[in-house]
Amino acid sequence: MPANQEKLSKYEKIEGFVRGFKLSSLTYKRIMQLLHEEMNSGLSKKTNHMADIKMFPTFVRSLPDGTEKGKFLALDLGGTNFRVLMVELNGKDVDIQSKTYLIPQRIMLGTGTQLFDHIADCICKFVNTHDIMGEKLPLGFTFSFPCKQEGLAKARLSKWTKGFRCEGVVGEDLCILLHEALKRKGVRMTA
Repeated sequence: MPANQEKLSKYEKIEGFVRGFKLSSLTYKRIMQLLHEEMNSGLSKKTNHMADIKMFPTFVRSLPDGTEKGKFLALDLGGTNFRVLMVELNGKDVDIQSKTYLIPQRIMLGTGTQLFDHIADCICKFVNTHDIMGEKLPLGFTFSFPCKQEGLAKARLSKWTKGFRCEGVVGEDLCILLHEALKRKGVRMTA
């Protein structure tokens, strides 16, 4: 509790603002229970299709151990921005160069072909800027939308979120859509 009146007044104002955000232990336990139930529902084959929290398996079989070497391209589509990163690993030394590109609303609401062509255009600009167009680099793609992953390089979009509604993508293999767009732009990558 603050010592003087001025600090006490500020303290009371702050307490007034946060009061509505304070929850009882019972409420926190109930939230934990509901989250646990929803995650279990998402894990069950019978209830996954109607669960609010989708729980899909991952096909990543190992984690980095610090001995990796080489250049890698990383892609991150998480909302209204798309990031392209070139990561160069040399043991424990890491060099990252990145560029963030805007995803215009007309693309977010357009077709899947328009979205993946935009992504391929961004990748093309990035590899040209970094003079790596001719290099065949391993590629990682973070696609931050609910997907049913069927393999390390095979995932199907379950549904759009975050304001995206590109037609022709739900249920499709995202890796194939990306590879087709890259092929149209003349960019060679490995997944």
